[in-house]
Amino acid sequence: MNIMKSLDISASAMTLQRLRMDVISQNIANENTTRTERNIPYRRRLVLVQEQKDYRPFSQHMDEVQARFDGNGVKAVKIVEDPSPYKLVYDPTHPDANDDGYVELPNVDRLREMVDMISATRSYEANVTAFNASKSMAMKALEIGR
Repeated sequence: MNIMKSLDISASAMTLQRLRMDVISQNIANENTTRTERNIPYRRRLVLVQEQKDYRPFSQHMDEVQARFDGNGVKAVKIVEDPSPYKLVYDPTHPDANDDGYVELPNVDRLREMVDMISATRSYEANVTAFNASKSMAMKALEIGR
């Protein structure tokens, strides 16, 4: 494996972890949203991940930071809604309460989201370390020729 390919893999993983952190932040921000534009409670979102098979150079990864990556490494396939049931809370004074006085709250669990956020952060940090190690090896290889 050449040095640039290892940079490509780390770059795709860092982009994926950043997307995961964005989705987790959105989940936490909406943990009390009882009515969306579809008039239903917010549903927790998850990022589906898949290994990439085709290859694109690192320079194209950096040009498309906000876009989907197609290099070796990983990529986000899509963002899906978690099908787990809503939480029911008894609050007859709430404007979104049903006839029995129960409110459907989003299926977001702050503890689970924080664990996922820590996982995404650690994965991002590990890929930064791998990226820097590859970069350092490339620099050392260039010094051999002096």
